[in-house]
Amino acid sequence: MGGGAGATIRLVFLGPPGAGKGTQARELAREWGVPHVATGDMLREAVAVGTRLGREAQRYMDQGALVPDAVIIDLIAERLSQPDATSGFILDGFPRTIPQAEALEKLLKDLDWPLGRVIFFEVSQAELLRRLTGRRVCRNCQTAFHLTSAPPKRPGVCDRCGGELYQREDDSEATVLTRLKVYREQTAPLLEYYRSRGLLRTVPGEGAIEAIRSAVRRAAGA
Repeated sequence: MGGGAGATIRLVFLGPPGAGKGTQARELAREWGVPHVATGDMLREAVAVGTRLGREAQRYMDQGALVPDAVIIDLIAERLSQPDATSGFILDGFPRTIPQAEALEKLLKDLDWPLGRVIFFEVSQAELLRRLTGRRVCRNCQTAFHLTSAPPKRPGVCDRCGGELYQREDDSEATVLTRLKVYREQTAPLLEYYRSRGLLRTVPGEGAIEAIRSAVRRAAGA
């Protein structure tokens, strides 16, 4: 997959929770004119709307566990069937397991869409804990803050509406440690899966956001 006009961007962003995949995926998807397909956002939307899929997913998410493959795969297949995905995509948060990777491989083969690169964001556990446990959300307007990287002007009070800030259950240290353990056990094997296919590229997930973005552009060949 080369850069330049007409190049098709088909990427998977891998990395533990809190690695910064979403931030980079959003900006680069806008820059490249392709959809940012984030399973986390899709699931949260389904939970908020209260669909059958959302209710089922919430039981797993509340425990910091992974949502079953079949649910996620159906969600992804439906999203990639939409017209804007024909120009490419950035998958963020999928695949998370070897069976999901195999299902994605089959889906893309059926579409005759070769995957370009798989980019892994490498971040230390100490930094992941700092990032993930520091988030605070407003009960009223849902604006998010971070105790170190984006603190509110007054502790515990939302800058936007004056509402109370709280720590979501999935941001507690116990749940974060569970999520990281689940990641290591179920997602880390994907690195070898994609390395063996010659698709894996690793970028540092710590440092200045623009420096990380430049590293991703280089790794993507875009």
